[in-house]
Amino acid sequence: MFSGDAILMALFLVAVVNISRYVSTLKTLLVVMRDCDPLLYQQVDGRGFFSSQGNVNKQIRLFHYIRSQQYHKHHDELFMAKCDKVRKLFVLASTSLMVFLVSIFVVAYLGI
Repeated sequence: MFSGDAILMALFLVAVVNISRYVSTLKTLLVVMRDCDPLLYQQVDGRGFFSSQGNVNKQIRLFHYIRSQQYHKHHDELFMAKCDKVRKLFVLASTSLMVFLVSIFVVAYLGI
């Protein structure tokens, strides 16, 4: 039988790996975006995206751009592939994080 601590540690590691994959792919998307669509890069605050002075409204604009799949109208195949990968990794990372958070409460409630 597995202990609750081992389950939580495994789920935590999975969540951290998925979140780091998401952030890494998002950074590569911004690099590709800078080359193929400079106007969109400026609209989402590409230079300051990961800085402490980053504009949250512009970051949310990129989130809505990817969520609504507006990138399917773009001309660059690499850009569309990166956007699709960012979208899939966001879903995977957020799901794994939610599973981890729910499992904390389940382990605490059941006393495993």
